[in-house]
Amino acid sequence: MVAATGKLSVVVITVLIATISNSVSADPDMLQDVCVADLNNAVKMNGFACKANFSALDFFFAGLAKPQPTNNTLGSIVTFADVMQIPGLNTLGVSMARLDFAPGGLNQPHTHQRATEMLFVLYGELDAAFITTANVLVSKTIKQGEIFTFPRGLVHFQINNGKGPAAAIAGFNSQYPGRQNIATALFAATPSVSDSVLSKAFQISYQEVDAIKSKLVGES
Repeated sequence: MVAATGKLSVVVITVLIATISNSVSADPDMLQDVCVADLNNAVKMNGFACKANFSALDFFFAGLAKPQPTNNTLGSIVTFADVMQIPGLNTLGVSMARLDFAPGGLNQPHTHQRATEMLFVLYGELDAAFITTANVLVSKTIKQGEIFTFPRGLVHFQINNGKGPAAAIAGFNSQYPGRQNIATALFAATPSVSDSVLSKAFQISYQEVDAIKSKLVGES
């Protein structure tokens, strides 16, 4: 049974990557076979300059193979496999991530401004949701072997309401999908958003604003 589940996971993840790669990419099309990112190049452009020389290691990353520690405030951790970890992804318009959850763990509300996301559950159970621009919550409980999709740019989150740990693999149609955590962006920005703006927007007191800022700034 374990072997069959493992084979299913490999097949689904392979199809997931192929589907995203062959769909309309969020990134510009490549104009050569490879353009391995030169992450140390000082030239600023949309993407990264190409390295003159590259090796197989520029296309390799082992960081998604094992669960990562979830002993933090939110009880979850996201490990990205994007162009910053795999320079060979430059211009290829695809990346991945691994999400690990403790029981009760939350991948807090956030957006990916440059990519649509497909989430495949490796094990456990997650409540996944996104919110449309009309403020409609679209949610689904997903279990091992199931997939949920988050449209590009929309606020979304996942929470593990199960009794055991959970893990998932995400696929993105961008080499560098980006991520903006909603709470952190508003309450821990530099320079900070004024208390009057946050107090009025969330209908809370200045004291409550300061308390949230203190907590989030300390964790960011």
